[in-house]
Amino acid sequence: MPDGTKLLIIDDDQTLVNALRLYLSKEGYQVLTAANGLEGLQTLYNERPDIVLLDIMMPKLDGWEVCRRIREMSDVPVIMLTARDQENDRVMGLKMGADDYISKPFSLKELEARLEAVLRRTQAPTPVRGRLLYCDEYLTIDADRWEVRRNGELVDLTPTELRLLLVLAENAGRVVSHQQLLEQVWGSEYVDETDYTKLFIWRLRQKIEPDPANPRYILTERGLGYRFARGGGAPRSEPAS
Repeated sequence: MPDGTKLLIIDDDQTLVNALRLYLSKEGYQVLTAANGLEGLQTLYNERPDIVLLDIMMPKLDGWEVCRRIREMSDVPVIMLTARDQENDRVMGLKMGADDYISKPFSLKELEARLEAVLRRTQAPTPVRGRLLYCDEYLTIDADRWEVRRNGELVDLTPTELRLLLVLAENAGRVVSHQQLLEQVWGSEYVDETDYTKLFIWRLRQKIEPDPANPRYILTERGLGYRFARGGGAPRSEPAS
């Protein structure tokens, strides 16, 4: 997969950055580096990397703000790096638009596997002609063009968000479990990471639902998983977790 894949590392820990550059360059990545958030955003704009490794604790701009700004201009996959293994950091990173999260210290092999997994799932699939998965007066899901529209306007989804929505729409009317979603969208190595489905469902609802707090399309089936409702379903009065 690497074969010249352009990787941007935004981290002020120069010792770590040097080790990552040495290892990942040998694995075929073209490694770019930035020592702070502002420099990282500038490098992202100029170089258009294929994937970003982003530290949270940095001078000038922290990783949260950098991730927010990245998502304003790009759907490039982002893996957050942090020395703090806290649940709220993980939730925050995924809500801000990160694709994955890895805590320091980590093994280089583990990081390499995470990079490959994220790159694999953010690649566009081969289009299948005639695959208009869903269309009503409000929402259109087109698997052929790999795009989603609400009220005729193109919705800005990351590749992972789009894959998740496509899996749900392909199974419209049927409950898809957390484990099924994790395996089909993220890969078998993520089947225990139920926070990923919850947070990415939350992100999808913010982007496609008329009222995210009372979803009509992506419905929660308590204790089971999620169901895409044909015809926009009926809004739920209970919390949409």
